[in-house]
Amino acid sequence: MFYQFEDEITTIELEKINSHYISAGYVTLNEFESIYDTFGFSRYAVDFCKSNADFGSSVEINDDYSFAVLSIKNAENIKESNDSFAVFIKKNLFIVVDIASGNCSVRDSFLNSLGRYSCINITIEKLLVAFLDDLIKKNKKAIKDSEFEITKLEELVLKNKATDQFNFMLLNLKKELLMLRNSYEQLIDVVDSFKDNDNEVFEDDDLKYLSNFKDKVKRLREDIDMLRSSVSHLQDAYSAFLDLKTNHIMGIFTAVTTIFFPLTLIVGWYGMNFQNMPELSWKFGYLFVIIFSILVVSVLTIIMKKRKWL
Repeated sequence: MFYQFEDEITTIELEKINSHYISAGYVTLNEFESIYDTFGFSRYAVDFCKSNADFGSSVEINDDYSFAVLSIKNAENIKESNDSFAVFIKKNLFIVVDIASGNCSVRDSFLNSLGRYSCINITIEKLLVAFLDDLIKKNKKAIKDSEFEITKLEELVLKNKATDQFNFMLLNLKKELLMLRNSYEQLIDVVDSFKDNDNEVFEDDDLKYLSNFKDKVKRLREDIDMLRSSVSHLQDAYSAFLDLKTNHIMGIFTAVTTIFFPLTLIVGWYGMNFQNMPELSWKFGYLFVIIFSILVVSVLTIIMKKRKWL
């Protein structure tokens, strides 16, 4: 689908595109492969899209056009695969090539970007920024949700309700944050390459839109870095909590061993069966040993509790 910006936005056939007006198009990779030469793009550009779809951002600057391939994480479906796409930019021409997007988010962002600015004020730079901005517009909500999730995990640790899956939950959260951060890094790299404007595809006066978008993405990246740091601190706190819990259990075992050690001594003492042990023939010897053992255990237990070892 192709659109042209004249007095209003209109759909237009490929062969009727007027290079004097700004035009924008959304195509799949297969469609792009059949029309790339119509716009003067090289076969290399098609092959480049195919081979770099899963390897992060890649930018190519040619004499009269620029293009970039990105694979970024969709915040709404962060557990799904990345959205892979390419953007081709030429004088008065902006094309989005959908390489692989699971829920049509690339197409939706493209359509949303068309109505962002009026036809009178539209520029290629504004179209590009509007498209990329729409792709990440819901990331703030994803970041806020991650903040709430971290807070809940902190409460689990403080209330001693963390399960055996806690470390797995932290690992998943760190992985999601890392994928978002990688997406922001890609966007920053692409914008930096476009801002150099070596082939003068962009108007110098409109490069400020790219700069503003880059600043926005950098703030999002900083938010992600802060959350990743919080997750690392939480992981350290959980490890410290596990160590403290283990030490407490070992302390209890040590205290119990200390309490019952005298009984072992008594058993060993009276198990020697020497002939001249008066308790062996004493009428109340058996009862005495029982009472003495109970007394020893009780006294040691009271001492342990007073010193808070139990």
